[in-house]
Amino acid sequence: MRTFVSALVVLFCILTLAPTAGAQSMHAAPVSGMGEALQQHVDSTDADRALVLRVLEQPAVRTLAAELGVDVVRARSAVTTLEGEQLVRLAAQAQHVDRALSGGQGAVTISYTLIIIGLLVLILLVLIL
Repeated sequence: MRTFVSALVVLFCILTLAPTAGAQSMHAAPVSGMGEALQQHVDSTDADRALVLRVLEQPAVRTLAAELGVDVVRARSAVTTLEGEQLVRLAAQAQHVDRALSGGQGAVTISYTLIIIGLLVLILLVLIL
């Protein structure tokens, strides 16, 4: 009887510990793949932030910001704190403005003026919140 109980305890330990030990060796994704994905996310975030900052340096944007009473230096510092969905939306708007300004247009059209105003309002909201 004692041998049977001992064998049962050993079998129980093996059955309960084996899945745990196996789970430690298997990963859903390789560590190198997770590192690459993380680096791509960081690179994308840095590129979005750089795009918004570059648009804020455009003379037309600075002029419009001055007319609206927005401090561009303060807006730049707010952009450095943005992350996630807010930064992605802001970068998309900045991309439209950047294309218009780099496309050789000397003056900003009304639609791009509205995009710039939206961009500046979003930055102000971030500063306030």
